Amino acid sequence: MAKAKPGDTVVVHYTGRLEDGTQFDTSIGQEPLRLQIGGGRFLPGFEHALAGMNPGESKTVSIPPADGYGERRDDMIVTVARDEIFSDVAPEVGERLEMTHEDATFVVTVTGITDETVTLDGNHPLAGQTLVFDLELVEIA
Repeated sequence: MAKAKPGDTVVVHYTGRLEDGTQFDTSIGQEPLRLQIGGGRFLPGFEHALAGMNPGESKTVSIPPADGYGERRDDMIVTVARDEIFSDVAPEVGERLEMTHEDATFVVTVTGITDETVTLDGNHPLAGQTLVFDLELVEIA
């Protein structure tokens, strides 16, 4: 039986959890994920974990932040004057916003609000977390 290797397109079911067991994503009950190993479209640690698996094989892997969404970075958190961004909309803590700056678009999370300021966090919500994935290689396509 052929093992999955970089360059192969694979079909995989997965469940992603944090170390405390909190589930953040799954393909169970949905179509499995199709991806190319080493294609760079998914987390490096996720793609790397699939290499060497056989169709029908399952395993659980822990992916450190460096191979996941990276470490949290303080320089990605900014506090701005509320009226610079929000003129007629009331932001809410936890709200995710798409922002544009110098021809780049990125997503930020509102993490703090005062009467005068809004704190925005550009880190991915899972940055700094070790991610645990249950993987099942369905097929090598």
